[in-house]
Amino acid sequence: MTKTLPKDFIFGGATAAYQAEGVTKGEGKGPVAWDKYLEDNYWYTAEPASDFYHKYPVDLKLAEEFGVNGIRISIAWSRIFPAGFGDVNPKGVEFYHKLFAECHKRHVEPFVTLHHFDTPAALHANGDFLNRENMDHFVDYAKFCFKEFPEVNYWTTFNEIGPIGDGQYLVGKFPPGIKYDLAKVFQSHHNMMVSHARAVKAFKDGGYSGEIGVVHALPTKYPYDPSNPADVRAAELEDIIHNKFILDATYLGEYSDKTMEGVNHILAVNGGELDLRDDDFAALKAAKDLNDFLGINYYMSDWMQAFDGETEIIHNGRGEKGSSKYQIKGVGRREAPTHIPKTDWDWIIYPQGLYDQIMRVKRDYPNYKKIYITENGLGYKDEFIDHTVYDDARIDYVKKHLEVLTDAIADGANVKGYFIWSLMDVFSWSNGYEKRYGLFYVDFDTQERYPKKSAYWYKKLAQTQEIDE
Repeated sequence: MTKTLPKDFIFGGATAAYQAEGVTKGEGKGPVAWDKYLEDNYWYTAEPASDFYHKYPVDLKLAEEFGVNGIRISIAWSRIFPAGFGDVNPKGVEFYHKLFAECHKRHVEPFVTLHHFDTPAALHANGDFLNRENMDHFVDYAKFCFKEFPEVNYWTTFNEIGPIGDGQYLVGKFPPGIKYDLAKVFQSHHNMMVSHARAVKAFKDGGYSGEIGVVHALPTKYPYDPSNPADVRAAELEDIIHNKFILDATYLGEYSDKTMEGVNHILAVNGGELDLRDDDFAALKAAKDLNDFLGINYYMSDWMQAFDGETEIIHNGRGEKGSSKYQIKGVGRREAPTHIPKTDWDWIIYPQGLYDQIMRVKRDYPNYKKIYITENGLGYKDEFIDHTVYDDARIDYVKKHLEVLTDAIADGANVKGYFIWSLMDVFSWSNGYEKRYGLFYVDFDTQERYPKKSAYWYKKLAQTQEIDE
């Protein structure tokens, strides 16, 4: 049976400023923490990435030709405010005006994110969102953008608050590279969610046209043995760290008793305490019903086993299958069933997890309004042959996720669009350039673009709105 997507569905492609633009140091742009961190810790930099700063007319023309009618773009905060606050860089402002104009010329609706992992370096060094002063700077930056760019109809405050805390303070693969500090993880989540709430309230109070929401990465968590209460508990605690804490903040304006019980348990085992203030909850409460949409980034699910030992996390950054490890004291360890497929980066391929996550939001947070799948895709070691990539595995991955998405719509979830990560190949934060996701292959030496087999498949999908069997 052929599955059909709704008539007003957005068939999008996703990008992010730092992963695509290049020109990390020129044109008046201020530094970000990633600049030095990549130089010190990895085997690549974000220069020139996909050179989107110069190549955006090419990419948007390709988007139009291939039926992509929405694009996720992020504004580089330090391209607007080089120091994070204070003086404005007119070249940065002009660039984004030209970029958004090109989007509209090509009939590709821009969904614009204010913060996609790239806090300006001075603010990042000053504690990033653990420092409450930086929350104020973010809200000021947001207000500037709302006023300056009326041509934007869809705003997102943050991309993936969960993985920011995880990358910076748990796994240590993002700057500042701190590991296993669970209190910082939760405090970062909380402070960013309060910043989100304040920005949303400012947008609504300002009477701006358009919509505003947030993008959360929501990897579904399952007990390895559903009949074992200890495994069920491990999955619940892992879910609180990565999903429930931030979803509660978004849609409840507070943390449920069950959520806080889990947080307090994790901190009792791992140390640290949180600074949660009355004013914070007032801000969260004021914004909880004002989100126009939720963006869900979904790539994988995890299975959790009970575990009593010490915390150890090993990040697989080079695509060496089976090299990753994840176990947290007082929480549990990841151990997937052997029959579940994985990518070379040990990301578990499980489309059903997307359905389960959408339905969980619908059930537990009925004030969600509508959902966009703002990222989903397959990171792959593409083989470039005959000026293209025969990426059947990527097509299969996307197809299976779109099929469960239509099931969720049929079961009453309001899902209005899907953005493949990524529109064209970009650089991957902690994995470099070997891990490709794009519909369009980028030769990073020549900056030429080549449509992959998946691009032609996606074009047909957008034209027919039917997921072929």
